[in-house]
Amino acid sequence: MEHLFLSLLVIIMIAALASGFPVAFALPGSAIISIGLAAFFGYLFEGDVSAYFATDGPIEWLTAGITNFRSNYWDVETDTLIAIPLFIFMGIMLQKSKIAEDLLVTMGQLFGPIPGGLGISVIFVGALLAATTGIVGATVIAMGLISLPTMLNNKYDKSLASGIVCSSGTLGQIIPPSIVLIIIADQLASASDVANTIRQSDYKLLTGEFNMPGELRVGSTSAGDMFLGALLPGLVLVGLYMLYVFIYARFNPKAAPPVPFKGQFDFKFWVKVVMVIIPPLALIFAVLGSILMGIATVNQAGSIGAIGATIMAGYRLHQGKKDAYYPLLITVIGIIPIFILSNNYNLNIKALETRNFAAIIITAFFTIIFLTGIVWSFWRAYKVDNVLKEVVTETCVTTSMVFIILLGAAMLTSGFRAFGGEELVRDFLQDLPGGFWTQFIVVMAVIFLLGFFLDFIEIAVVVVPIIAPILLAETGANVSAIWLGVMIGVNLQTSFLTPPFGFALFYLKGVAPKFVTTLNIWKGVFPFIILQLIGLGIVGFYPSLVNYLPARTYLTSHVAPPPMNPKLQYCLQDYKFDIYNNEEQRIKTAILNFQSLVPTDLPIDKLDIFEEHFENALGTFALVKKLQKTEKEYNLFADGYRDLHFSVRKKQKKIRKIDKRIEKLKSEIRNLDKDNVAEKNKIELKIEDYKLEIKEINKQIPENWTSKNKEFEILLKAKNTKTKRYRKNVDQAYDNLDQIVMFIQEHKKLEELSPEIKKLKNTIDNKNYENSIAIIDNLFEKLGEISGTEEFANKLDDLVSIIDNDEIDEEKLLSASSEAFSLFDLEVSWRNNANKNLLPELMKYNEVIKNNIGLRLQSKLTKEQAKFVARCNSLHRDVSLNF
Repeated sequence: MEHLFLSLLVIIMIAALASGFPVAFALPGSAIISIGLAAFFGYLFEGDVSAYFATDGPIEWLTAGITNFRSNYWDVETDTLIAIPLFIFMGIMLQKSKIAEDLLVTMGQLFGPIPGGLGISVIFVGALLAATTGIVGATVIAMGLISLPTMLNNKYDKSLASGIVCSSGTLGQIIPPSIVLIIIADQLASASDVANTIRQSDYKLLTGEFNMPGELRVGSTSAGDMFLGALLPGLVLVGLYMLYVFIYARFNPKAAPPVPFKGQFDFKFWVKVVMVIIPPLALIFAVLGSILMGIATVNQAGSIGAIGATIMAGYRLHQGKKDAYYPLLITVIGIIPIFILSNNYNLNIKALETRNFAAIIITAFFTIIFLTGIVWSFWRAYKVDNVLKEVVTETCVTTSMVFIILLGAAMLTSGFRAFGGEELVRDFLQDLPGGFWTQFIVVMAVIFLLGFFLDFIEIAVVVVPIIAPILLAETGANVSAIWLGVMIGVNLQTSFLTPPFGFALFYLKGVAPKFVTTLNIWKGVFPFIILQLIGLGIVGFYPSLVNYLPARTYLTSHVAPPPMNPKLQYCLQDYKFDIYNNEEQRIKTAILNFQSLVPTDLPIDKLDIFEEHFENALGTFALVKKLQKTEKEYNLFADGYRDLHFSVRKKQKKIRKIDKRIEKLKSEIRNLDKDNVAEKNKIELKIEDYKLEIKEINKQIPENWTSKNKEFEILLKAKNTKTKRYRKNVDQAYDNLDQIVMFIQEHKKLEELSPEIKKLKNTIDNKNYENSIAIIDNLFEKLGEISGTEEFANKLDDLVSIIDNDEIDEEKLLSASSEAFSLFDLEVSWRNNANKNLLPELMKYNEVIKNNIGLRLQSKLTKEQAKFVARCNSLHRDVSLNF
């Protein structure tokens, strides 16, 4: 019955949207009405308001919807959406300040003389505006007013010109900073958590283990990751558009003729080009570069963009006047010293010991200068044509629209889940033949078709929370959240171009000359829709285009994870095994050479550490060969076993779903009145049908499944065991070396205890045992800060035990104290000698093994290693055999 109310929810929503009812109220309204009707009819016919819900009842689901409302603005950890008004402000400010107009005119003059050059210039400017504004409507309108008449006046084909303007105007959807990418990132962050819960549940059910390995977890995403991931796909689309226009102009010169520049390509012209193109490029670098280099978060980059756009508007609105560039110059004069001082001095005013007060005062002075330039720019934007007021007003309107739709979608999602919609979609997708890629293609097709009728925001906030957890939890493809988000983003871009409700088409029609018909625009965008789908295919086929840049940026940043991180192990193992295979002799020689340098007269515990290190280091190669052999056997078996595993697991999943239905029906029987025999018999017949269905499914499971699965489990266990043994071995080997280095480096600390040791010796010789205890207690405290002194501390503890006796055995005390003092002298002696002679050789030896045997225990990957791991991890890897 719940599916009936699910259908009602969808019908109400479609009817409301089709009637022109505001989206922000249609989405939550349809959910609230459906939940209310389900509760009413449940109470009317079943006497239970929860009867027609998949789980729980109306109060719980309405509460869940309200909780979803609050999470959009209340959760301090999910502040991604703060960036939306900042980037909207930046985009509208650039549009109002006529910088887009300058770009279009100048680039048209530059590229115009080549066939299709004017169209290529429009695409180029569209890409630049996309990277600085991200506001599709503003970009399409600006280019429709400036570029479209220019192209038509130069005898460009009406359809081609319309298609160029619409498609290049929509690049702001995918080229960062993009509002849709921020919204998708926000949705995917929670979808990743849901996907992890699904995987964890499956892993526990299938393996019996409670803790799922870290490398099998679904990685989350952020707006910054989405920006980096979308950068190359965006440029791929730009390249496709330009290539299409160039080839089209070659084959059909009349459709896009060259436009000769009437002026001269002289020094003055090139200065003009530079002056026009540098400001938006500088803003792009400031916004995206700050994210790329880890200087700023997305929200902070949004602030940089908003201020940068206002400074640019400040001089553009005063163009031609002597003081036009004064605010910009003052801002630059202020920021350069701030940058230099912050890199060379500690400006943290709370750091009393390390702060540089003079540098703080100077920085404060230049900060005031910097703020003066910013305030002056804002004042100009306010005074000239009331631009600031218009920008702020439009920002508020656009931001309110985005957020109110987000809030409405939160309630709709709650209603959808209340009637089992999410489970219904999951069952439908998982029952499709072909695994993940069939599911993915179906989802992409649905999003593409929805783009004909719905806005990108509606699709992003309604569809993504439903389908993303299902696709991310799929272990067969094991795609990253960043890749999925960018693929959805590229697909959503088509929603602006697809008739009948493509917004870019309406934006252009509103400003296009009357002789450019709607049909001309529709015909013009069709090739670009095909190009977008080709771009979608390229990005899907080459996931590295999306995953590589975020991975590399993260792994080379100051917050990069240590090599011990579970997500890095697969790729790091490949990296190290290549080194072992190619440089085994060199590493072994280094180990043996260093072993020959180690003195033999060391304390026994230190000799044990050295011996353990050499044993583990030399034993690494045998363990690697065994592991490689086991992995080869595993991979060989897995190639023939994978299809069987996938097929049977799918059938077992179906059986578990049927078992749940049986349990639900049994629960209904328990709740029936004893007199209701007919209904009981009806339900029992359903249960029998389900049991027969389970038997039929079990018959479809191949007879060799049990034996093959058992064989596979043995190989998997052997591989995992040998992997753990190898990792434990290399970690222990390098940890021993780290301990030795620490012992040697703390030789001075130990030597500083010599006066205390002498004092202790004197007190024992003089039989002043009370002072001896006090000195030993003091030594215990200091020895706790010096590594490798445990054996000596034990000797001192033996002294305390002897002295604490009522009758002190002086012969025993003399022997114990002699042993303790000899051990101390030996410790000081070997550490001092090692610091002079052994430590330099040890450092050379460390250089040989730190990037292979010791790699997992390094604090951070080198740039070369980070690039290798980023390349390796940017490809999706099937992990389904672990489930």
